Amino acid sequence: MPIKDRFLVTGGAGFIGSHVVDLLIEKGFKVNVIDNLVVGSEKNLKKHLSNSRLKFFKEDITNIDLNHESFYNVKYIIHLAGLGDIVPSIESPSDYFKVNCYGTSRIIEAARLNKVSRFVYAASSSCYGKANVPTKETDQISPEYPYAFTKYLGEQTVFHWAKVYGIQVNSIRIFNAYGTRSRTAGTYGAVFGVFMKQLIEGSPLTVVGDGSQSRDFVYVTDVANAFILASISEFDGEVFNIGGGNPRSINEIVSILNKNVLSLPQRPGEPKITWADITKANKMLGWYPVIGLEEGISKMLAEIEYWNDAPLWSREKISVATKNWFKYLGDSYEND
Repeated sequence: MPIKDRFLVTGGAGFIGSHVVDLLIEKGFKVNVIDNLVVGSEKNLKKHLSNSRLKFFKEDITNIDLNHESFYNVKYIIHLAGLGDIVPSIESPSDYFKVNCYGTSRIIEAARLNKVSRFVYAASSSCYGKANVPTKETDQISPEYPYAFTKYLGEQTVFHWAKVYGIQVNSIRIFNAYGTRSRTAGTYGAVFGVFMKQLIEGSPLTVVGDGSQSRDFVYVTDVANAFILASISEFDGEVFNIGGGNPRSINEIVSILNKNVLSLPQRPGEPKITWADITKANKMLGWYPVIGLEEGISKMLAEIEYWNDAPLWSREKISVATKNWFKYLGDSYEND
């Protein structure tokens, strides 16, 4: 296989980033990876660390030298590094602004200085807030909490650099990504990471409300493929929604996992349903999700030991962890 162009993947040791790296290596590209390993892990890249086509750099995007060697001879940047999760963003909004906005500005500036051909930004569907469904890229932006707000500001930052400096930029607004290697950090977050550890421990699954809320789950390898297609496509200046296009309820997940549940209070600011209109990605990128929910869950269960060291979330621990969620967002939504 001929050696192809070089990519730089920020956050490349993380959940989505490591799958992007897998696919790039498989396709014959050279890959540089930046990750501070606060959330990501080198074990996610272990099968590539001896590969001459991979270069790993432990760096923080908020203070990396803009002429760092990781930017040398790079044609494409996929920018996935950032802070996620709702609760810590409510508790420490300045940290989120520093990483998701300022950190992003440094990476896009490095792209400009090093004459990178194409920049693809990892945005979040949370920018839409409680959106109309199915949600199109042109729908109203209404972020409900600092994580959503700072990810949207990061997106606006890279498009501003594109406008002023002529950099080619596309953005991927990710809906509910799940799959193997989803984060095991100590922050209460996405449903599958919580459920996997509860399954290991034989604990009931903690379900918010009555479980009828639906999410547009999209498997991580499908997300990774979307980033690569957006990088090498002829299109520029575009935003693409990436989701499964087929919302599934939390109760359906519980049914697949065949476990008892504990109910938690409904949380303010959360949509009843997320649902990506993926028509644009279908038509312009030729992208379609190929891993259905049942198959995706099977893949996760086959590697369930990955979550052995993840925190176990009980109803009591979740109540403590989400206290500020209700404190700061509750009054605004009491009439919803």
